[in-house]
This record gives sequence, structure tokens and C-alpha cells, in this order.
Amino acid sequence: MALTRRQKEVMDFLSSFIENHGYSPSYEEVASGLGLASLATVHKHIQALEAKQYLRRNYNHSRSLEIGERFFAEEEARRPQSTESAIPLMGRIAAGQPVEAIANDETLQFSDFVGNGGTYALQVRGESMIDDHICNGDFVLVQRANSVHNGDIVVALVDGTEATLKRYYAESDGRVRLQPANTAMSPIFVNPDNLQIQGRVLAIMRKY
Repeated sequence: MALTRRQKEVMDFLSSFIENHGYSPSYEEVASGLGLASLATVHKHIQALEAKQYLRRNYNHSRSLEIGERFFAEEEARRPQSTESAIPLMGRIAAGQPVEAIANDETLQFSDFVGNGGTYALQVRGESMIDDHICNGDFVLVQRANSVHNGDIVVALVDGTEATLKRYYAESDGRVRLQPANTAMSPIFVNPDNLQIQGRVLAIMRKY
């Protein structure tokens, strides 16, 4: 069943909020952002969108809304296909001893990173991942994902309010260790019930 006009507005707001903040809005923020009169109206829209499989909810968290794959697939189908996601790959450059420069006509495709509607960017604040060469001010490209593997660099939402960039490890005692890549900082241990994975890092971009 297709989205109504109002439901599409709700989905667009949720998608934009999560993309900009790294976590989902509260019902109060949804109501304020869309000019809705009451939280009951928000709740009604959320229930309808969940029934249509555009949204998922984790009932143990206050900020528990997750965009469903159906919405990403439909948004991707609407998006005009572009050939501008490629730039010329002119060759290789030595970072050690100089090597002969040989030009070629290859291209570097960015569609592997941006071709999926579930990909978004975040700007890094802080230095907890500097040993992984992720510095303050860098941009990370993130793929939305509900399940990740040990060692993945993830965007994690802790206690429904605090988003952080760390490496993910499942501990033998049932907790999750969010490991910084900075020897001056300690890991964060979290009960899985208090953790929501927002996505895993695909790539890092840096402007000079």
C-alpha cells in the first residue's frame, strides 16, 4: 500500500532528521517539525507506517524509530540515475620512493558508496578514532545497518540519546564494547538493550 501525502512528509522528516543527527527524533520533535497538533497524531502516523513496513520500532528505547528498507528502495527507484558518480582515475602516485607516472583511462566509481539510499554522511567531532586515521573534521560515509560484525566501525546510539563513532565488539559476558581508537581513552561497555546501531562506516573523506 502506497504512502499518503502526509505519511510521505513524515517519512521525509524522519529520514532527514536521522541523516543530520545520527539518531531518530522523539515524538515531540516529530510533532514540532511537522506542525502536528498532538503526540497522539504522531503515534497514529507511526503505527500506520510501521504496518506498511516503512518504519521499525525498538520498544525499549525513547528514540527507537528506524527507517525500513522499503522506504530506501522506493526512494532509490525515484532518484534519476546519474553518470556523474565517477571521476577519472589518472594512475597511481607514490607515497614512498618516486615511480614512473603512467596515465590511463580508468574511472573511479563512487556508486559503490552513494548508489544505495541507505548511505549518509556525518562529520566527525573529537579525536577518539585518531589511531584509525579518523580525525576531527573528517567526514565518514555510513551505510545504515541493523547488524554488524566485530571490528566494524559503527555509529552507535547509546541509551537512546548519545551517538558515538567506535569499533564494535561483542563481549563474552553479553555486553557490547565500543572501542575508541585512541590509547588515551577507555572503551564504553553497553548492555545490548541500551544500544542501537545506526550504521557502519564505509569510507572516510577529508578536505585539505
